[in-house]
Amino acid sequence: MQPLTARRPAPTPRRDPAPSRWGYRFQRWMLTPALRRLILVGLPVLAVGGALAAWYAKDANRQMVADAISEARMEFQSREEFMVRVMAVDGADDALVQDIRTVLPVEFPTSSFDLDLEEMRQTVAALPAVADAALRVRPGGVLQVTVEQRQPVAVFRGADGLRLVDAEGVLIAPIPARADRSDLPLITGDGARGTLAEGLTLYDVAGPIRHRMRAVVRMGERRWDVVLDRGQRILLPTETPIRAFERVIALEQAQDLLGRDVSVIDMRNAARPTIRLNEQAVAELRRVNGEEPEAGDE
Repeated sequence: MQPLTARRPAPTPRRDPAPSRWGYRFQRWMLTPALRRLILVGLPVLAVGGALAAWYAKDANRQMVADAISEARMEFQSREEFMVRVMAVDGADDALVQDIRTVLPVEFPTSSFDLDLEEMRQTVAALPAVADAALRVRPGGVLQVTVEQRQPVAVFRGADGLRLVDAEGVLIAPIPARADRSDLPLITGDGARGTLAEGLTLYDVAGPIRHRMRAVVRMGERRWDVVLDRGQRILLPTETPIRAFERVIALEQAQDLLGRDVSVIDMRNAARPTIRLNEQAVAELRRVNGEEPEAGDE
């Protein structure tokens, strides 16, 4: 006999839908934004970078890349809008323009990328006749050189000849002869360039005798001598030379001092100026003194 009620099979245990503890942690970890970016972006980039690094490790591939970059750069720099074809110089006379073109031997046409403007500016500024310089590339392929040229204020006579000098005492350029710049004062002597302003002031205050001035000479780097025509010379003191020179000019205007047979006027001692007669006057004076007794005996 069989029982009236059949034995039911044991129920299958239901699977718990909740993740395990480690599964839960992994799912939470995968939801981290930084990790997702690393997996979705970082790993592909790393893989591509590794492949490129392996490819670039070969010498032939590196040379190919270098050649391609160099060719692209040359092609870009050689474009028409970057080409410089002429040089223009402003602010300089013809002689200085020639000097600038000599020290900047640029072969045109050339790319503006091949021009080191700062180095070129320093080269131009190093010329004696240039006080300042600026370089730029103008539209139209023009290398513009703008200079501030030193202006001569005097002629300086040194051991190497005659040279023009500016107001700062900087030697500008040589001149063949004094007559080439007879319009400028002549300065000479050790230390004359360092006290050029005072020497030029002597010319400025000379007034009625300026046309007779031949030079101002710095003596021993301490004081000035004024050299006039007819072999006359004015010795000025170390202190207040301008005032002493003005005294001589006043004497000239009042007593025609320089129109007499005077060779030297010594103003070094302000309390006791002295004069020296020229040789002809001394000889005449001696002759006269020698004849006076004979005239008294008559």
